[in-house]
Amino acid sequence: MQRLHYLVPLIAAAPVPALAAPLEAPADIAWVCIAAALVFFMQAGFALLEGGFARAKNSTNVIMKNFADLAFGALAFWAVGFGLMFGVNATGWFGATHFLPEALTGSESVFLLFQAMFAATAATIVSGSVAERMRFGPYVIASVFITALIYPVFGSWVWGGFFGGGGWLAARGFTDFAGSTVVHSVGGWCALAGAIAVGPRLGRFAPDGTPRSIPGHNLPSIALGVFILWLGWFGFNGGSTLAASTDVGFVLVNTHLAAAAGMAGTYLTLQLLGRPLLMTTTVNGAIAGLVAITAGCATMPAGFAILTGLVAAPVMVLGADLLERLRIDDVVGAVPVHGFCGAWGTLAAGLFYAGDLFSTDRVLVQLLGIGAALLWVLPTAGLVFWLLKRTVGLRADTLHEQRGLDYTEHYEIGYPEFQKELLHGGKG
Repeated sequence: MQRLHYLVPLIAAAPVPALAAPLEAPADIAWVCIAAALVFFMQAGFALLEGGFARAKNSTNVIMKNFADLAFGALAFWAVGFGLMFGVNATGWFGATHFLPEALTGSESVFLLFQAMFAATAATIVSGSVAERMRFGPYVIASVFITALIYPVFGSWVWGGFFGGGGWLAARGFTDFAGSTVVHSVGGWCALAGAIAVGPRLGRFAPDGTPRSIPGHNLPSIALGVFILWLGWFGFNGGSTLAASTDVGFVLVNTHLAAAAGMAGTYLTLQLLGRPLLMTTTVNGAIAGLVAITAGCATMPAGFAILTGLVAAPVMVLGADLLERLRIDDVVGAVPVHGFCGAWGTLAAGLFYAGDLFSTDRVLVQLLGIGAALLWVLPTAGLVFWLLKRTVGLRADTLHEQRGLDYTEHYEIGYPEFQKELLHGGKG
């Protein structure tokens, strides 16, 4: 009962201080520009990863969706999302200024660019989950809603106040340095809502619910995508310092160690469970470690960064098992990797906070933030996908799904030398 009483002041609104203005030194601006470029390059990693996990007949469609997140998502974030997330936040719930920003300073523009890359990352997590059966047009609309509304509103609770004020979760000491929850769990819960709304691929589950494997078409592409994501994460986490300081080295070491531990932990988990050492699962373990360390990479000792990555591995593996039991088809494992491991990493940031290890108060605040993300994102994203399903329709026709969305959505295919019958059969 005492813990329940403790939660009351956590949820109540409270005044929050303004943040000190970052990005004033030229070296800081240069570093964040480089970091933004690295995070941009992560979109190539996602495209290769998700395209490889899909079948050949859907590879172009998946890559198109990644491009849509960068293009339509960037425009939506610039127009609306940036103001909601970072505008003057007097209430603690959302920003109310800097919509359609045009008169930004150089440092403010760099900050906008960096944050637009984060918004695209949150949105693109969805594309892998709903791959091979969701139509391109509705996906673009969903991406716009995620980058303009769903992601920025929660982000304002944690990172808001760049131009004044601050978020209600930040005021209570919530720790999420580079976005295990703000970016990855938000994207993961959106992916979960989308996968539920669109339903599983044809043949993914037998009539009795038994899962059937649908292998991806290009495992080397998956591996190369993970290498690129791993590289890009140095900009994702290191750039979140918003300063070219010695702290960057500490952040990058923790990031790398957690990724390595996530991959090693996946190997150990598969061995303990007596399962084949699948490359697709093992490299997803590296991403699981990266997602998990993102919240606490600046605030936990290296040993605990390794532990965070190790624990992320069984969270990812068992999380994928849970989705299969629930008959939820997640093509690339986006929900367990980003949603579940993002939540774990956010909790770990509270458990392993340097100088305040295993603090009950800090852990409760972290749990509050994890719960707030789930309660905001899953119903809101679910409503967006439900409305799209009832209006324009989410899912491709059965015949189109059988032929592949590359051809039926875009009238071109990724591997024409192997799919000549489509090109010569006419579009139907």
